[in-house]
Amino acid sequence: MKKIRMLTTASLALVTFLAGGGVMKAVSAESDYESLRRFSQILDMVEQYYVNEVSQKELLDNALKGMLENLDPHSTLMTKKEFQEMQENTSGEFFGVGIEITMQNNQVLVVSPIEDTPGHRAGLRAGDIIVAVDGELTMDMTLTEVVSKMRGKRGTDVELQVLHSDSTKPVTMKITRDAIPLVSVKSRELEPGYWWIRLTRFSGHTAEDLAEALKKARDKGEIKGIVLDLRNNPGGLLDQSVEVADMFLREGDIVSMRGRDASGSRTFKARSQASDVDSPMVVLVNAGSASASEIVAGALRDRKRALILGEQTFGKGSVQNLIPLADGTGLKITVARYYTPSGKSIQAEGIKPDFEIAWEAPREEDTPAFSVREKDLRRHLEQQKAKKDDGDKKSKTAKKDKGKDAEDVKDMIARDNQLRLALQFVKTLPVLKELQK
Repeated sequence: MKKIRMLTTASLALVTFLAGGGVMKAVSAESDYESLRRFSQILDMVEQYYVNEVSQKELLDNALKGMLENLDPHSTLMTKKEFQEMQENTSGEFFGVGIEITMQNNQVLVVSPIEDTPGHRAGLRAGDIIVAVDGELTMDMTLTEVVSKMRGKRGTDVELQVLHSDSTKPVTMKITRDAIPLVSVKSRELEPGYWWIRLTRFSGHTAEDLAEALKKARDKGEIKGIVLDLRNNPGGLLDQSVEVADMFLREGDIVSMRGRDASGSRTFKARSQASDVDSPMVVLVNAGSASASEIVAGALRDRKRALILGEQTFGKGSVQNLIPLADGTGLKITVARYYTPSGKSIQAEGIKPDFEIAWEAPREEDTPAFSVREKDLRRHLEQQKAKKDDGDKKSKTAKKDKGKDAEDVKDMIARDNQLRLALQFVKTLPVLKELQK
């Protein structure tokens, strides 16, 4: 029993040290001893009487995990494998389903599917509940255990039992694991000078990739307006969200972090740079926009830099630190809340758009009306075709490719009511500003 108490005291001392910034809080010796005595007593009883034999290490690890996971949904003690996977999420290649999840009311909730992943293609949506993984109920697992079970070798299958947010009966989805793409920035020119820029997540190179996308847009001509699409972006690295927001702001606060005491507080500010973009902006968000996405949207809204359009965001306003431990495991612990420039915390509330517009599924195209054209008439004159040289053929091919891109963009806008409205707004913003003068 003496050995158990020493281990317990050392474990609790380590946690107190990490959480308190290295300052041990003075507590009553009697109260401290009583708590440790009770823990040691229960630990001893479990070792003696529990139906299955359990090692002391396993019991202590589970005790630490339980302590952390009862603090909030994002704090936990990770195994070596889980810690490695967490680091790979932002810096390396990994294989799995491709969804961001959280724990809410003892249920595993999909925050958002990552674009172009098996989960996204299978039809998983923000708000869905993962009931079981390969037949095992998730209510009996920790969040990290659920993530670990959904990971696996490329090409292998995982079976998920899913309760869609708009349904009352779970469905079974068999999903083949694949590489989760780390490309986090996509861009398309919607109309001459008006760009759609999609950030799928905030990984290690997001700001760098965004800078490259903006450079390519500038090379084509003046940027007249930007639709920054943060829908279903589950977040990621704090420093990347700050750098992204900084590209569209010349001065002022971006986000502030506040911990348990003043020493843990920090404010990130925008810096004026030659590469800053001043074009009119509309930011698209929805319930799958979380964490780092909300930092960017909140900063651009509060600095009156962009119009926010879409649906209320997820509402994750806390910051976690990853702390590697000596044995290769890792501690993920919530260290602060973050606040938008106006001083608003979005924790459990999210960001409400300036214009709340629900996404509408595209309607099936109506059967086109019957019409007759010249080419349909009997004995109509055929178009006279001129001879083409090789240069003309290449030009024709280039025009064909360009035409296909234009059709793809046209179809994308036609099938997305939020994007369509965002484009209209971003084109109108300069006129509205002139009217306000």
